[in-house]
Amino acid sequence: MTRQADKTTHFGYREVPVKEKAGLVREVFESVADNYDLMNDLMSLGIHRAWKQDFAARSGVLPGDRVLDLAGGTGDIAALMSKRVGANGKVVLTDVNEAMLDVGRRRLEDRGIVSNVEFALVDAEKLPFADGEFNAVTIAFGLRNVTDKDAALREMHRVLRPGGRAMILEFSKVQAEPLKKIYDTWSFGVLPVLGKLVASDEDSYRYLAESIRKHPPQDELAAMMREAGFADVAYRNLTGGIVAIHSGTRD
Repeated sequence: MTRQADKTTHFGYREVPVKEKAGLVREVFESVADNYDLMNDLMSLGIHRAWKQDFAARSGVLPGDRVLDLAGGTGDIAALMSKRVGANGKVVLTDVNEAMLDVGRRRLEDRGIVSNVEFALVDAEKLPFADGEFNAVTIAFGLRNVTDKDAALREMHRVLRPGGRAMILEFSKVQAEPLKKIYDTWSFGVLPVLGKLVASDEDSYRYLAESIRKHPPQDELAAMMREAGFADVAYRNLTGGIVAIHSGTRD
């Protein structure tokens, strides 16, 4: 969380000026964009695909809905939501990083998912959309990289229609004790080495592991959502709390 007194925030385990974090995160994702899906496979041993399916299934998105997908990356969530909204709905796939957005556009086009998906280069902290424009807002594995998470949550709430739902899928605090040591060993001992071997980028993969540990744990994120105005806030742990799905609605 940003400390206003000295205008610094975390970038992984480093403290950096607030104004520099977005650029540092951009450099990470420009570096990993072409290998992003592989990165997720390495970070989750492939389980992220099941997590995303569960996330979409719990979204409540219906045919004809308008869905805003923030930090949409390579388009996995947008593809799932495209099926749910159907021909009369719309998914707006966004990312703050142009390299990631380009990868997402290419991959969806290659899969023939074009008729009900739009693309936009967007900062989650300053959304260029009208109040109440969307039935649902989703963000998967992206919130932890946002500098001002409180601002992003307020913006998510603002662009939702009354009764609309925000859904957040993110790495979280492991709750299952037997998993904790194994997970730490994997994250800090194995993942950076794999990043170096597979993508020639050890530092970016180390940052991604560190960013998970700095992300607010389940109860803290739920409290932040309530502070941003969300009602009916709840979360569900998956795989022992390695990830969690948070949800909240706009009254």
